[in-house]
Amino acid sequence: MELRIWTYDLAREQQADLDFLRELCRQSLASGYNAIGLYLEHRFAYPSAPWATGKYALTKADVKALEREFPTLQIVPFINLLGHFEGMLYTEQGHTLAAERFRGLQADGANPEFQSLCRKLIDDICDAFSSELVHIGGDETAQLGVGPYSSRRLEEIQTSDPAVDAKAQLYAEHFAPLSDYLVAKGRTPGVWGDMFFEHPAALDAFPKETVIFDWQYFKSSEFTAKPFLDAGYRTVFCPAIHTYNAIWCHLAQSERNVAEQVEAAHRLGAYGVCVTTWECGLFGNYSSILPAIRAAGKMLMNPRPEDRGEPLLSGTFEEDVAIYAAKPNEAPRFLKEYLAESEADEEIARLLGVELQNLGGIYKFTRLRNPLKCRLFLYANPFLAWMRHREDLAGDLLPTTEFFTPNETGLQAIQIAERAVIFANKPHWKGLYMLTRKSAEFVRFAERARQAYALGRPGEAITQLSPCRQIFEDLERVAVATSINSAGSLADAERCRTARRHVEDVILRIKSYGDGSLGYLPSFETITHPAFCPHDQGNWWLINRWALE
Repeated sequence: MELRIWTYDLAREQQADLDFLRELCRQSLASGYNAIGLYLEHRFAYPSAPWATGKYALTKADVKALEREFPTLQIVPFINLLGHFEGMLYTEQGHTLAAERFRGLQADGANPEFQSLCRKLIDDICDAFSSELVHIGGDETAQLGVGPYSSRRLEEIQTSDPAVDAKAQLYAEHFAPLSDYLVAKGRTPGVWGDMFFEHPAALDAFPKETVIFDWQYFKSSEFTAKPFLDAGYRTVFCPAIHTYNAIWCHLAQSERNVAEQVEAAHRLGAYGVCVTTWECGLFGNYSSILPAIRAAGKMLMNPRPEDRGEPLLSGTFEEDVAIYAAKPNEAPRFLKEYLAESEADEEIARLLGVELQNLGGIYKFTRLRNPLKCRLFLYANPFLAWMRHREDLAGDLLPTTEFFTPNETGLQAIQIAERAVIFANKPHWKGLYMLTRKSAEFVRFAERARQAYALGRPGEAITQLSPCRQIFEDLERVAVATSINSAGSLADAERCRTARRHVEDVILRIKSYGDGSLGYLPSFETITHPAFCPHDQGNWWLINRWALE
């Protein structure tokens, strides 16, 4: 296995803190990786696109400093040159490149101005990075053929040959020349493999020097990489540390995914393994998952469990969770790495990474981005979390009906958080304890407020909502600390301020209109929504959804 790499996701609002990057590089080498990928999107200071350089973006000087200090570690740039281009597209100077106006995350690939920009960005990256491998993205391009230039080109292809996969040709016409451009510069292009499953004809257009990264986060690439290997392309198997779909991290499923991918990569002769980590915004914390990343690196170096004298993981994700809960020091290598830190680290990792998941409901393992964190922080309305998750988190406060049996998931989550705080002796653990507890508490306070509001007790409803302001002030302090201590999200603190202000607005609305002074009592869903307007009894802003498009 030539390439042993993991990716650090700078693109999710992370600060490019040089000291933190140095620590990541040190731990990478110590754990057996020979490369670290910096997933950049818009978080690099491109000289060709100064209008897209946000604060604390990675710079050429940062990269050169790391390369000087860690000459045996390949520092690989991961950029995106079609999809996941939203950090460029939602700037005033970049919005004209979008496939659709104020929608999606993809550029209009056939736009000559965008094509020119892609080459300039590649030039910038090649000037800053010495890495032979340059990853140019290519994943999740759902808007292929959308946009004035791309739609016209798509029609031309279809008219010329109705039997051809026009989107495959469109994809190849964009990415294959960029790959050739890199090869001509003496570099090796890397692309994600997922779009070739939808449009296999595109693969033939790429130069054989291209390295295909087959990301499979729920199964082994053994079942998907055959077309790439058979066609002679060097292929990298890509598992994930499952943070994006968790309050913190799904440890058992992460270990299983890594173990399966590493074993299959060695057995099938893959070019390498790339352990991916995504979305440590929304209160994610890289300091807290470094032991898991280290454990994965050691697995890359020694892939066969039987050679280590350790039992294999079981047959399903669900059974792996049971192993973690029942025998935390036998099979799981991730938990062992936390135990190597301290018994306290192992205990809190087990509580937040295993026991919380076992509660089910909003905490269960799914393939989707965690909806509780999204609804609390992303949409400027934390009451969405109450509206969608009150049965999970405040079920014991709801009356039993013929169709609903209350549960105590939220109460149990708070209890797990209370057990975890005993072991939270490091800043990153304290922040995760706070997130776990206070996200559940907010939904429970909101439900108590709704019940009082529905009974015509606006004063009591306000009393129940008042602690929610403090919840978001406390979480704001967590976000600021994470940003400082773990080079974390630059946006999370602002999201908390927005949430707190909205809670204050809702309190004022209930004070003004909760007594029925409008002649009707708006539903709690209505009065807590940012678009609430007194006297708009029919919620026209909601009914006429087309106006949002």
